[in-house]
Amino acid sequence: MDLNGKICIITGAARGIGAEIAKRYVRSGARVAIADLALDAAEATAAELTRMGPGEAIGVAMNVTDEAAVNAGVQKVVDHWGGVDVLVSNAGIQIVHEVQDFPFDDWKKLLSIHLDGAFLTSKACLPHMYKAGSGSVIFMGSVHSKEASPLKSAYVTAKHGLLGLARVIAKEGAAHGVRANVICPGFVKTPLVEKQIPEQAEELGISEKEVVNRIMLGGTVDQEFTTVEDVAEIAHLFAAFPTNALTGQSMIVSHGWFME
Repeated sequence: MDLNGKICIITGAARGIGAEIAKRYVRSGARVAIADLALDAAEATAAELTRMGPGEAIGVAMNVTDEAAVNAGVQKVVDHWGGVDVLVSNAGIQIVHEVQDFPFDDWKKLLSIHLDGAFLTSKACLPHMYKAGSGSVIFMGSVHSKEASPLKSAYVTAKHGLLGLARVIAKEGAAHGVRANVICPGFVKTPLVEKQIPEQAEELGISEKEVVNRIMLGGTVDQEFTTVEDVAEIAHLFAAFPTNALTGQSMIVSHGWFME
């Protein structure tokens, strides 16, 4: 299975997991839009991936919480390449507090990026997929789509919500050849996760080493972080899978942290 010629939009793709997924897609021959708040970084990543080939990439400015910005970004991709075959809603942030101390503005901000972003990008991309009679919608969930952890009420709520949205899109999109699935990684050592280590250490009153070994990796079978390459391979599988046999599903990539 490859993505040769497929038109893909990946949000939050200037770095981290999104950039690695974009790299995997371009290696498979895809045309990839690096959609990110930071246009300069998106264009730099796109230029690097185009040099690598055999696919190509462009940078697109996109604030996933702004419907007009999402629509404009998707339309730029359609105007440039003629459609949309794959959406990876990957943009996200993390904010940690106990529930009683969680600022409501921070709660709304996190849910807006994760959930509103997935909804708005799906809403903008689905008409193009329906017109083509095929497509793949992929949400970046988490083990926290299945599990809960202290300090992460907003994140856990958002990631659980992505499962429901993907399942609805899977049911609505089936008649149009459109699939929807969720990737659920464990802890991946990206800047987002590295930022959490001192924050959680301070909140919990423990050392940063304890955060890594006990909180983040304590439930894994081998005390290993999930890698961006691991996640990118699952994103490729979901994007390239040829039938509706694989839709409405979630795949956990966590070194056994969570099993079902």
